[in-house]
Amino acid sequence: MSKNNEEKTGKILIVEDEESIAGLEKDYLELSNFEVEIKTTGNEGLKTALENPFDLVILDLMLPGMDGFEVCRKIREAKQIPILIVSAKKDDIDKIRGLGLGANDYMTKPFSGSELVARVKAHIARYDSLVGSSQKQQNDIVEIRGIRIDKTARRVYVNDVEKTFTTKEFDLLTFLAENPNHVFTKEELFRAIWDMDSIGDIATVTVHIKKIREKVEKSTAKPQYIETIWGVGYRFKI
Repeated sequence: MSKNNEEKTGKILIVEDEESIAGLEKDYLELSNFEVEIKTTGNEGLKTALENPFDLVILDLMLPGMDGFEVCRKIREAKQIPILIVSAKKDDIDKIRGLGLGANDYMTKPFSGSELVARVKAHIARYDSLVGSSQKQQNDIVEIRGIRIDKTARRVYVNDVEKTFTTKEFDLLTFLAENPNHVFTKEELFRAIWDMDSIGDIATVTVHIKKIREKVEKSTAKPQYIETIWGVGYRFKI
């Protein structure tokens, strides 16, 4: 019943031992153009969920072998995808336990196919929104040959070891790293970092370069990152 000529809206795993119920759920979801896979035991369901990408898991509680509670717990330990429990268990204690183990929702059998599809769509949309928001909030990183500059947190790591930088040292290193292989004069660096015209004391650039090298270079006598271009200035090598 799937609309194979249209782009799929998501991939769903159904873990349900009652074939008639699993088939009905599959039919409704495929009508909404979801790709659906069915597993009938807890062990098979868990293995499939962990080894393959799914947008949501529909999970029964009373399963042969490993029960749904344990499947839910183990999936949640490894993945944050939505888990929708669908069960004939109506007691509040079962709902509380299932949600406490990390399920996102709990539906009691019997239920309408349209409600199932609506909840599946809502949970996938919410999850996609959260993931997208998280990705947008990722820190701004500059990474070159073992140096990792976290511009958002203003932290510097050299071969995964954090180094402490003053404000101007950080700004100068970041400026050079973001403009690799470009030769800057001391006057240009002074204006860029200290926001002052070139009549200031440009010797401070030399002092800061020396301090940066002591923190990032294996040998300050043979710098691998910040290279001196005699008679001109400095450049960051890549």
